[in-house]
Amino acid sequence: MSKQKSQSKRSLLAVLTRIILGLGLLGLLLAVLVPLGAYLYVAKSLPRVDTLADYRPPIITRVLSDEGTVIAELYEERRIVVPVSRMPKQLIQAFVAAEDSNFFKHQGIDIASILRAAIKNIKAGGIVQGGSTITQQVAKSLLLTPERKFKRKFKEAILAYRMEKRLSKEEILYLYLNQIFLGHGAYGVQAAAEHYFDKDVNELTLAESSMLAGLPKAPSRYSPYSHYARAKERQVYVLDRMVREGFITLDESEQAMLQELDIRPRINQHIMNAAYFTEQVRRYLEDTYGEELLYRGGLEVHTSMNLEMQLAAQAAAQANLLDHDKRQGYRGPLAVLSADEEVEFLQQQTEIFAEQPPQVDDLVEAIVSGADKQSLHLRLADQQGRIKLDSMKWAGPPQLVKRTSKPTGNAADAGTRLPLGAKVLARIAAIPETGPWQLALEQPAEAQGAILAMDPHNGQIKVMVGGYDFRTSQFNRVLQARRLPGSAMKPLIYAAALDKGYTPATVILDTPLIYKEQLESGDIKEWKPKNYSKRFYGPVPLRTALAKSYNVITVKILEDIGVRYAANYARKLGIESQLAEDLTLGLGSSALTPMELARSYAVLANGGVRVLPTYINKIDDRDGKIIESNDPADFPSGP
Repeated sequence: MSKQKSQSKRSLLAVLTRIILGLGLLGLLLAVLVPLGAYLYVAKSLPRVDTLADYRPPIITRVLSDEGTVIAELYEERRIVVPVSRMPKQLIQAFVAAEDSNFFKHQGIDIASILRAAIKNIKAGGIVQGGSTITQQVAKSLLLTPERKFKRKFKEAILAYRMEKRLSKEEILYLYLNQIFLGHGAYGVQAAAEHYFDKDVNELTLAESSMLAGLPKAPSRYSPYSHYARAKERQVYVLDRMVREGFITLDESEQAMLQELDIRPRINQHIMNAAYFTEQVRRYLEDTYGEELLYRGGLEVHTSMNLEMQLAAQAAAQANLLDHDKRQGYRGPLAVLSADEEVEFLQQQTEIFAEQPPQVDDLVEAIVSGADKQSLHLRLADQQGRIKLDSMKWAGPPQLVKRTSKPTGNAADAGTRLPLGAKVLARIAAIPETGPWQLALEQPAEAQGAILAMDPHNGQIKVMVGGYDFRTSQFNRVLQARRLPGSAMKPLIYAAALDKGYTPATVILDTPLIYKEQLESGDIKEWKPKNYSKRFYGPVPLRTALAKSYNVITVKILEDIGVRYAANYARKLGIESQLAEDLTLGLGSSALTPMELARSYAVLANGGVRVLPTYINKIDDRDGKIIESNDPADFPSGP
């Protein structure tokens, strides 16, 4: 009986053993088949790694003057692609130390880093550290969506492994360091070097490189502009990692920590002064090539604009408009602040001046604080200012009144009432080392104007000033504003007369004219064209009549050659606006744009040959291929 029980136990044990072994084999089989199945399922939907070999990210479209100076940049992502060979070795080491210390050892996935990050995240109760390698970050950025799911991480790992098989470490770094977002609209290390330090990437020091390498974790949180202390802490972390990895010595790290960093963006001061011109170029590019190529295609646009002439024209327009505005009198202060508002304003201005100190000739706002016999006293930020009374005669003698009094301008040549606490606009005339700043009273210009300069022989636009300041008015008065040309219309009428048989020596009688018209009401309406001098000059040669701009002779010529003939002639010269087909046409009664007049006058200066205005000389694509040019030699076989 006991023998049977013993055999039964052995049989049961054998069965259990076989079951356990079977389950173990099944579990092992599942452990192999499930990941394998998941891999096969996911792998077939993954993008091809081969596409990274032709890395063509969105890059900047640059607009250049006729001498090659950058006058505008157009982009969605401010990125400038540079080869790894142009990047300092310590910059690469800084990013590797901060983001993926085992980059040169692993095959796309760093298991140790993943486990270490997982343990820290578990202890912290949330995600405080990632385990992605640089290769995985490139895969996520260029081939996948940014969704935070396990499926995406699985895809990322597969792609990272494939990338390591197809691409060299240098090629992966090239993708990573040109693609990565580093804050404030800067993508890639070249754009970041320009934005934070006003340098090319190959000029970066160890201190600057380590600060850039600290940004990928959280660009906005560690921005040296907004949070310098945090950026400095992150820089110290990167330098410590570089020491641990043996990339730099402890002495080099300490020297980099102590280095004073000049955080300042590369600012192209020319861009705003050329904005009316570059906006017209932008519109043309968008209409011709579309938004995709314009903002992401990295075009290089060579324009006809002469930067020196453009800056001089913009400065002249602003100076003359300001002078014109002053001749109309002073309109009064910008506002009158209470005592509390004044304190708040000055505190804010102090902070602004600390970040960007004003320079001589800058416009600033200041607060009236008093006066003496020679000058008006003002306060701005933590400084004192003075305006000499002799320099502000155009505004009338200032009368200081209580803060609660009503301010006035100097209408009817009366004195200007300036309450204490009045906020005025002033230009910095001098900033002495000691003592108050020397200022000049200004006021915002309300008048507008336009300047256009075109080469009549080829139609190239050299200057386009469409208003006082593009930042306050984008309306381009060169192209969009129609004004009565007045006597500027007369040369077109005289040109039509010359083609009709007149000569410069043809004599016309300058005598009174009266035109009568009966209105529907039965009344008689009279028009008596007169010369500006209110005089008549008798027999006058055509050349003299044009030089002296005689109105009566112009009307007589127009009546003789025919209004319709003159209007059609003007259209052939380049006038596109609607023309009044009556005798007032010769006196400039039809509104035209400055561009139309310039185009018409260019025909006269070019020996009768009409040319089309042009802004663009040549356009190159991102590979340097010419896609548009005014020079036929660029397309010997046709475009």
